[in-house]
Amino acid sequence: MSVDGVMLGMPGLPAPVLGQRRKTRQLKVGAVGVGSDSPISIQSMTTTLTSDVNSTLQQIAELTAAGCDIVRVACPSQDDADALPAIAKKSQIPVIADIHFQPKYVFAAIEAGCAAVRVNPGNIRKFDDKVGEIAKAAKDHGTPIRIGVNAGSLDPRLLEKYGKATPEALVESALWEASLFAEHDFHDIKISVKHNDPVVMVRAYELLAERCDYPLHLGVTEAGPAFQGTIKSAVAFGALLAKGIGDTIRVSLSAPPVEEIKVGTQILQSLNLRPRKLEIVSCPSCGRAQVDVYTLAEQVTAGLEGMEVPLRVAVMGCVVNGPGEAREADLGVASGNGKGQIFVKGEVIKTVPEHKIVETLIEEAMRIAEEMEDAGEPSGAPVVSVS
Repeated sequence: MSVDGVMLGMPGLPAPVLGQRRKTRQLKVGAVGVGSDSPISIQSMTTTLTSDVNSTLQQIAELTAAGCDIVRVACPSQDDADALPAIAKKSQIPVIADIHFQPKYVFAAIEAGCAAVRVNPGNIRKFDDKVGEIAKAAKDHGTPIRIGVNAGSLDPRLLEKYGKATPEALVESALWEASLFAEHDFHDIKISVKHNDPVVMVRAYELLAERCDYPLHLGVTEAGPAFQGTIKSAVAFGALLAKGIGDTIRVSLSAPPVEEIKVGTQILQSLNLRPRKLEIVSCPSCGRAQVDVYTLAEQVTAGLEGMEVPLRVAVMGCVVNGPGEAREADLGVASGNGKGQIFVKGEVIKTVPEHKIVETLIEEAMRIAEEMEDAGEPSGAPVVSVS
């Protein structure tokens, strides 16, 4: 699509990535493929009581709207297990039941039609003795199993052997349980080996990737409040995804679940592992800036919130990098001396006074987006750049 002869949007060539995906087995979690033949999916977990069906479905709807692909619900009680059939049936995205301590809830979740079940071998009593029954039930219903090993609930036998939750201990736990399922010819498995320390977590997944071809679910467990958890998750996921390790991710934050989806989406977009949507690139500002870059960036971001088309917008605040960055974007402004030059794909289309910059950028972005949608172009890689 072009505006006045100027081509917009990202180039048709595939986006560059840092590393090729590790080849894995493939499985289906409901309608979502998980494995190296499928895009990396984003997960979150509800914070409602699962037994409160309406509240849980409402939160799932919010997560779905935010871009969540798969959702997990806790199942610590019989009331929660009883709610699973309604939730699994009415959810817009696949539902995974999260099971700890009681193996009977694994069978309840499978019977309820959940798209997958997460089990934590370290805290299900006599789990190894139940693997055969679980494998048969899961195979009969076509239900994948996630073996979810956590540093905080590692099998006591392995804690005694290794002294603490080392990468080697996490991997040994996961592969031991996977081998028990394999003995019963059950292979629809994905694995996670989570730790709250990104360095330990990364090493655990590297070891695991070397020793199996199961799809891997990435996560830094108990990552912390939003800021700290975002940094830890971005660092750990970036290190692994750059090497092609990871098939589905969950950002664990002490924050509303929708925030986890936002962070996870941005991580994948930043690595070109998910088509980019609206992205705002802005400088930290400095003494050269001749406009209030912070306010300008915030106002443009707010005005374009929710835009889905592949549009790059640059909002620049000084003459050093401003014109160059604005020319590289689909839409941009280079500001200074009380005015702003508006660029569309490298060409200046108008100059406006400073107080008109935000209004003009939003109007131009909406116009371009409408033309792109009319042309039937898929949403993909918008970028708003502010410096």
